Amino acid sequence: MLFRISFFQITYLDIIDIILLSLATYGVLKLTRQTKAVQILFGVVILFAVGFGLSWLPLTGINWLSKNLARYWVILLFIIFQQELRDLFAQIGNLPFLRRIVLSGYEPTIETLVRAAEQLSETRTGALIVIERDVGLKNYMETGKPISAKLSVPLLLTIFTPRTPLHDGAVIVKGNRIITAGCALPLSNNPRYQRVLGMRHRAGVGITEETDAVSLIVSEETGTISLAVRGHLRRGLSPSMLSKLLKVIIGSSSRRS
Repeated sequence: MLFRISFFQITYLDIIDIILLSLATYGVLKLTRQTKAVQILFGVVILFAVGFGLSWLPLTGINWLSKNLARYWVILLFIIFQQELRDLFAQIGNLPFLRRIVLSGYEPTIETLVRAAEQLSETRTGALIVIERDVGLKNYMETGKPISAKLSVPLLLTIFTPRTPLHDGAVIVKGNRIITAGCALPLSNNPRYQRVLGMRHRAGVGITEETDAVSLIVSEETGTISLAVRGHLRRGLSPSMLSKLLKVIIGSSSRRS
């Protein structure tokens, strides 16, 4: 026992419990501040308060509904706050010491993609590499030819060699493996890109508009390296910048899985 207040006995574990609960509460409030989650949270609190007040009245239907909803309130809260919870877990996973642990297994994949992009850029060989994340790409994989081989620089260079059967399509990568090549992808209809981008870049952006995949694109005209994420295209990347971006994106994906 640490000390006593009236008839309450305060121990070291109680102090730790209070500190952890306070930190968790502060983290949730900080995360939901100035978002719709605050309004939703107030709405949930009001709903529970009204339900608790009505439970004292002889209202059979309302009481039955309140009791049944009470059984599933935890599940309902997870559904309502799923986006906020995902953001919270992503912030936790973004801690430096955790990032080193999470990304350690992805370093070879990132290094391979960066080296392949650099060599393709130097020879101005057009390429489109799609990295699968949480959303499956099975429908798009079926449009190409199955490869199912370990990701490597020589294999990527071979696939995208001009005038070979698969060089015009997209390669889909999952983890450290090339799943398919020569895949057809949806083109972006964003007016911002329609007039200034070719088919390869529009396809690279298009797949990221419909899924959470990431597209790595090398221009055959200029050798420029680009990266498309969530419908946005970042162009003119150096190998070092590409490496940094992939570490952030792939790391984020692995933390959510």
